[in-house]
Amino acid sequence: MDSVTATRQITAAEFLAMPARTGAARRELIDGEIVVNQPTWRHNDAQIVIVEALLIWIRAADGRGRAGLPLDVELDDRNVHVPDVVWYRDGRVPALADEPPYPVPDLVVEVRSPSTWRYDIGAKKANYERHGAPELWLVDTAADAVLAFRRSSPDAAHFDISAELAVGGTLTSPQLPGFALPVGDIFRRTAGP
Repeated sequence: MDSVTATRQITAAEFLAMPARTGAARRELIDGEIVVNQPTWRHNDAQIVIVEALLIWIRAADGRGRAGLPLDVELDDRNVHVPDVVWYRDGRVPALADEPPYPVPDLVVEVRSPSTWRYDIGAKKANYERHGAPELWLVDTAADAVLAFRRSSPDAAHFDISAELAVGGTLTSPQLPGFALPVGDIFRRTAGP
């Protein structure tokens, strides 16, 4: 399914006031335009591998925050993104009773969908960076690689560290001490029959 954009720009408040979404298609606001996407099986499988690895790491010790699946994250008046996986460090985890939109996560994961990859590597990456996300993983299911972007320190103005990790590499993060996910695990499961 190709992405679909609105014919007029809207605000985050208008977007968040829209009726609840139904079905598998996802809707988000990118630079004032509604973008609709239907994730694929390959996309979902990569997403599940990552969230499972985060959950195993979180449950291994206290104080490791919380991971979640797609949530509305309001960045500004023209952007409400819906990351594929989110992680909030301990002390920043939204309460279970909190209503959307949610604050910018400490780790944002976007998994490639054919119709929205251009937004992930373009406008969405720039928006996450501009609005203070400490770390972003872009999972490229077409290239079997993960593009990791992070800040060298909390006060760094931009993502000043980047890495491209291919099968054979290991996904780690200074925010997640002891977390290690072999990149091949993300894509091995997506190969399927």
